[in-house]
Amino acid sequence: MKAYIDIQPEVRDALAAGRPVVALESTVISHGLPYPDNLKTAEMMEKTVRQNGAVPATMGLLEGRIVVGLSDAQIERLAKDKHVAKVSRADFGPVLTSKQTGATTVAATMMVSASVGIRFFATGGIGGVHRGAQSTFDISADLYDLSRTPVAVICAGPKAVLDIGLTLEVLETLGVPILGYGTTQLPAFYYADSGYSLNFSCNTPAELAQVAHTHWNLSLRSGLLITNPPPPKVAMNREKTESIIEEALRAAELIGVRGKTVTPFLLSQVLALSNGKTLKVNVALLKSNAKLAAQTAVEFAKQSGV
Repeated sequence: MKAYIDIQPEVRDALAAGRPVVALESTVISHGLPYPDNLKTAEMMEKTVRQNGAVPATMGLLEGRIVVGLSDAQIERLAKDKHVAKVSRADFGPVLTSKQTGATTVAATMMVSASVGIRFFATGGIGGVHRGAQSTFDISADLYDLSRTPVAVICAGPKAVLDIGLTLEVLETLGVPILGYGTTQLPAFYYADSGYSLNFSCNTPAELAQVAHTHWNLSLRSGLLITNPPPPKVAMNREKTESIIEEALRAAELIGVRGKTVTPFLLSQVLALSNGKTLKVNVALLKSNAKLAAQTAVEFAKQSGV
């Protein structure tokens, strides 16, 4: 993969010196949020990472290259382009060969991060087992890449539109440690308590960094899932949110939405049905996760003697 990667100088220099770097995905820019909120949010996340002592590395695919550390102009391009490919593990070859513009998912961002030596990655929520997967077998590659890619993913838990219970079962089977930040309950993106308890929690970025050190010092090749609840001021009510999600799922079933388009469709429906409230939650939790990822990366570097 390294032969296809271009690392922006600031990111390259930080990695060479062992300074903290935080990876940021680009699917949230091209498929997760509407324009211009997507552009403003991407800029806000990079700014938040910098304010907390780390170097941001937003990723994307452009002209047959994987770019680590997109420029402002490249991020704006992804934000405005309506024909950006959603790139997961299976899509790198075709998208790079065709020189199509591509946005990295959680799985793809983890792969690239591990390839260049980035240990921490901030996103909104991970993909997982979709509701009804017993018949559709719709399971995100995010789960499998968490099991085999040594990168810590800081997020607000699995996306609420998923089957949270089955997602947890798969993560347990795959041996992925899940840590709650300041909580013993698994958050579900829009709301702080999914109804599922966690076995492990940490209360400071330093504790999270210590767990990451121990995990990887054991030569365990999996990632870590660090779940950070959405800020209390914007977090939604679970029951009301579930009612909205059920309505969105019925709409998806009626239209026959399948495959990669399921999650973007559901998120857009939930946004409309919530009268825009989910957008506020999404933006707030992305900022919160970027902050925590940067703080944890800084602590990890300190503990590494950098």
